[in-house]
Amino acid sequence: MKKAIIAAGTVAILGATVLTGCSSSSSGDDSGPVTITYSNFISNGGNEDNLKTIVDAFEKDNPDITVDVQTAAYADYFTKLQTDLAAGTEADVFDVDAGSFANIQANGVLSEMTGVDDSKYRTSVLDSYKVDGKQYGLPTSFSNVVLFYNKDLFDAAGVDYPTTNWTWADEKAAAEKLTNKDAGVWGDYQPISYYEYYKAVQQAGGTFLNDDNSASDFNSDAGKKAADWIAGKSGTVMPTAADGAGTADFDTNLFKEGKLAMWHTGIWMISLVGDLPFGWDIAVEPGDTQKASATFSNAVVISKNSKHQEAAQKWADYLTSSKTMVDTRLSAGWELPPVADDSLLQPYLEKTPPANRQAVFDSLEHIAVAPQLGTNAQQIQDDVTNSLGEIAAGRATTGDAIPALATQVDGLLK
Repeated sequence: MKKAIIAAGTVAILGATVLTGCSSSSSGDDSGPVTITYSNFISNGGNEDNLKTIVDAFEKDNPDITVDVQTAAYADYFTKLQTDLAAGTEADVFDVDAGSFANIQANGVLSEMTGVDDSKYRTSVLDSYKVDGKQYGLPTSFSNVVLFYNKDLFDAAGVDYPTTNWTWADEKAAAEKLTNKDAGVWGDYQPISYYEYYKAVQQAGGTFLNDDNSASDFNSDAGKKAADWIAGKSGTVMPTAADGAGTADFDTNLFKEGKLAMWHTGIWMISLVGDLPFGWDIAVEPGDTQKASATFSNAVVISKNSKHQEAAQKWADYLTSSKTMVDTRLSAGWELPPVADDSLLQPYLEKTPPANRQAVFDSLEHIAVAPQLGTNAQQIQDDVTNSLGEIAAGRATTGDAIPALATQVDGLLK
């Protein structure tokens, strides 16, 4: 689910949007047949029929409610949403993601969802769409980052497999034993990027921004330790940029060729890796002082302007927690539903490889909270990635680069 990674900060411009107008839905109450509109990006690009399956089942169970589906490509979706919100023509129910939710909710355009059965959802993902204890969105799907590992390389080196108790120190010790540069085998691979850094800062016990997201907070022992952890792997247990690290599919190919022992990457790679001529599995990523897994999710929200609040919430609930939705997603390999009932997820959990798919859900117990970066999100992300790259290349020291980076970020936060 790479969409959500791109999304961080995408809709920060909505903070300046003036919201006027009335609902896009027809007038009336929910006592008779009604039509609600649903604007989405989640089905675009191949899952349109899967969404239709869910809609058809919902309409069969709720014959007085018709769902008018409007689908847009992710690249265009938020521009269209901004225009609709400004004009008051937004759908009754519409998609958001973890990166856009906070800015949209802050504008006061969303209805609080009342009477939600929290027990249906993975708590940490559901809580991503709460504000001051009130529920403003229901999660539709999630993806996260785990630690892939090559069991054959571990066996050959006599190294124990990763466990839930592993820390950075355990991972480093294993990576050093597993690295064999003469044979072209590397012990570890973790992208040198903003997305890995903000997570690593939290794993080290710190935060990327302060509590109100108004200033940087990573010019700290935790922030410097996180930079050393990620950048310090380059050239020691991990290939360098000169070796090709960071180029398209480099890490994927390295793992598939059996030349990479450990790999920090998203669960969306499970289907792309598939069956290989060696044993492999996944584990929850190690932390330093604590666990913190990067999780990316999508959700649906209800417009405060909707004239069919009850019907809208019925659809939102069905789309996010029904057995039909779960079965459809699992059958299609269409991201993962954040439902709490493990019995519904058995088809996914029992499928191999990897054997330890439970790690995907265990990772949700400790989520790395994505910072809200404002209108200059992309520039901040690029600056962080570039600074880490300079440290990895040996052209800058952590002691100099992190304070300078913090000053840059402070100047870009709005």
